Amino acid sequence: MALTKKNPRSKFYELLQQQVHNEFNASQQYIALAVWFENEDLPQLAKHFFRQANEERNHALALVQYMLDTDHHVEIPGTGEVRNDFSEVHELIELALAQEKEVAADIKTLAKAARDEDDYISEQFVQWFLKEQVEEISAMSTLLTIVQRANGNMFEVENWLARESVGDGGDDPLMPPVAGGAI
Repeated sequence: MALTKKNPRSKFYELLQQQVHNEFNASQQYIALAVWFENEDLPQLAKHFFRQANEERNHALALVQYMLDTDHHVEIPGTGEVRNDFSEVHELIELALAQEKEVAADIKTLAKAARDEDDYISEQFVQWFLKEQVEEISAMSTLLTIVQRANGNMFEVENWLARESVGDGGDDPLMPPVAGGAI
């Protein structure tokens, strides 16, 4: 029995609930990539993807917090399949880039749903995530370029990651609040 009446579900909130799943799944996939890199003795790449995993988790929980703040029912989903087997480093980065592009398309769909429903508050909320996806795709594209240019010399990629700042590291002060606090 529900103690309080929650706002009715709209298409936007159904998509938002699905996006919680997508963000948690992205987090799990990034953990799998980080572990693969760790097993290959590539600590900078492992560190980068562990950070990315935390960032995706924070994104999922920012969506959760928004649903809580707007008095909508929230369900915490399981995650989908995660790929663990790879043979070449570029495969992992290509998967990560494809994942970020897919998330960008999902966020764009969320923004459109909010606009179509005249839900200006939700449309404004989604704007941060649209900006974030530009940064995520750019950072992953750059990393893929570095891996390709290294032509198998992973020492060069590791040095580049140790030297350069890739992405914002999840430290954007304009990020929406995260349920339970960001990690």
